[in-house]
Amino acid sequence: MNLFELFLLAIGLSMDAFAVSVCIGLTFKKINIKNFIIVGLYFGGFQIGMPLIGYAITTLFAEKIIAYDHWIAFGLLCFLGVKTIVEGLKKEEQSKIEVSLNPKKMIPLAVATSIDALAVGISFAFLDVDIIPAVLFIGITTFLISMAGVKIGNIFGTKFKSKAEIAGGVILILIGVKILFEHMGILKF
Repeated sequence: MNLFELFLLAIGLSMDAFAVSVCIGLTFKKINIKNFIIVGLYFGGFQIGMPLIGYAITTLFAEKIIAYDHWIAFGLLCFLGVKTIVEGLKKEEQSKIEVSLNPKKMIPLAVATSIDALAVGISFAFLDVDIIPAVLFIGITTFLISMAGVKIGNIFGTKFKSKAEIAGGVILILIGVKILFEHMGILKF
């Protein structure tokens, strides 16, 4: 996986966190740098941890499923992409209550927005990706995008939420298709 592909993957993975960050930004009457950093750290941190967990679990079983690795990566990324697109197409009610940034509220949100990163960690194990730089890149990207989401939500509202999720879903599907085609010899990059 080259840097551009990793960047696209990081963007795709961060779209759930972006959407939630926009919603968080909507709820704040006043925001400050501390709010941006807290939201970014939760979402970026979990985007680092979850792929590491998926990668570690998979490396224990990789020898047994190596012949199917490209199909697993393809299936996981397409499933996540379709799920993200469907979420982007749903209409949600706008929250009027200010969201608390305490761990009881933020940890479930961070876990929910990073479940797909767990699946990507599984894919990384099959693709022999250098895991530490990859997850740091994804985490930093999510950190920055989440901070931007808080600000955008505070300024513009939910206007961009669904479009961001749809774009993220399409990116995940395209990466899955590319992985499958490369493994089958249809594409060579």
